[in-house]
Amino acid sequence: MRTDIDPRNLIGRKAFDRDGSRIGTIDEVYLDDATGDPEWAAVRTGLFSRDAFVPLEPSELVEGALRVPFERSLIKEAPDFGVGRHLSPEQEIQLYHHYGLDVAAPPPPPDRDFGKLAGHEEPT
Repeated sequence: MRTDIDPRNLIGRKAFDRDGSRIGTIDEVYLDDATGDPEWAAVRTGLFSRDAFVPLEPSELVEGALRVPFERSLIKEAPDFGVGRHLSPEQEIQLYHHYGLDVAAPPPPPDRDFGKLAGHEEPT
């Protein structure tokens, strides 16, 4: 999805699955902690039902609605973490796995010289 879209403009839009069936209405948008880009949308799936988290990438805006490239049943079975709270990295990983999306590997730890003894210089 384009990251230049203001996430506030997504709230209230309709969301549809890959077959064009209506999923519900976007209640909230969650931003990536590192980049600030919109990453997840919470979609209200019915009057008395819960919100389902859907990934904004690879979803796209089509004619003012969010088109999510997954089946409605998969979306409704997404892990329920409640809305209005921060998604932890562990919860995001669960969502990525649920949708079969690749999870970026964490950055490698900083390179440190743990093998050197303090006060001992290596020969030059």
